[in-house]
Amino acid sequence: MELEDLLSDFNILSTTSRGNERLMVFELSHMLKTIGDPSPIVVKTGIRGLIAAKTTLNPFDVISTFRKILSEKPYEFRFALRILPIEKVVNTDIDEIRRGAAELSTGIAENETFRVTVEKRYCTFHSRDLIDATATSIQRKADMNNPDKILLIEVMGGLTGMSLIKPNDVLSVMKEKML
Repeated sequence: MELEDLLSDFNILSTTSRGNERLMVFELSHMLKTIGDPSPIVVKTGIRGLIAAKTTLNPFDVISTFRKILSEKPYEFRFALRILPIEKVVNTDIDEIRRGAAELSTGIAENETFRVTVEKRYCTFHSRDLIDATATSIQRKADMNNPDKILLIEVMGGLTGMSLIKPNDVLSVMKEKML
């Protein structure tokens, strides 16, 4: 599979310290195999500290399982800083991101609050433009401090990964090792 093909279809993003990308590829691949994916595809994205993976497993279940492993065997995670589930990958285009956000936002119940979180790499858009393009179409109450759901927008140059997550759907390895 070509890097471009994988990057247009990844469902896990992981961050690591700069310079540890190759080791993180091995770690994430090993961890995914350990929890039941016989042949995950894990690659460097070309962006320092950022790894993309395609797994046959549900990415939200992966995070949950990794969290259990982290609490029981924290030494299994040596290079991972954060691991995030990705539900949708679109081209980095305001209209495509807006459409993706509209699709994902159907997962926000009427009584739930939300926040848009943008992480940009190699992108000329302002975060505010992306937030405005997505949040204005979501007919739910926003809560910047304690939202029920987070619309996560991960811009990586020409591709953008998106997810509608709960605040605990991101595995922050260092923070959770301290607990």
